[in-house]
Amino acid sequence: MALRCGIDEAGRGCIAGSLFIACVILDEKYESEFSKLGIKDSKKLTQSKRDKLANDIIDFLLSVSGFSNVVCFGSDIIDSIGLKSCMQRGLLEIKSFAYKHDCYNISFDGNTSFGVDGMTTIVKGDDKDLLISAASILAKNNKDLEMIALHNMYPLYDFKHNKGYLTKKHKECIMKYGYTETHRKSYNIKSLQHGLF
Repeated sequence: MALRCGIDEAGRGCIAGSLFIACVILDEKYESEFSKLGIKDSKKLTQSKRDKLANDIIDFLLSVSGFSNVVCFGSDIIDSIGLKSCMQRGLLEIKSFAYKHDCYNISFDGNTSFGVDGMTTIVKGDDKDLLISAASILAKNNKDLEMIALHNMYPLYDFKHNKGYLTKKHKECIMKYGYTETHRKSYNIKSLQHGLF
């Protein structure tokens, strides 16, 4: 077998909700067939298309003995140890998962591996590498599902639409109502009033 692993994350730039790091492991001989699912960078897909593709990806992997994994760090952990440490821990966990399945060809989207060796970084990898694109869909799908659930808990913050990113409206909501439990309070959000907890 010639297994490859692609990794991507979702939620790194958010100020609310969790960070999700996902991987997809697949034998290279199946990649041509895998690509027929219509996989591309998750940012170029609608949420409904991502939702469908996430299920299609899992089904395909199960049918050919491929693997996937998603690691999650909540806002409390991000506040406690910092985003960089979360990224590092997540990548180490996924690297261990890949090695457990005898996969040593690991690629990660971006220009840094956060100090984790044994993986190749690819700038804009979610647009260039099939398995990173698939991982980006799984990570974003998990993030979307979380933000919809958080929207139901905190409807005033419109998490269903802003997905935890600091839009103008989101900032105004924080100014008016304060932080929720899911906001990352360690982030230095410029121009917000002090003492919002």
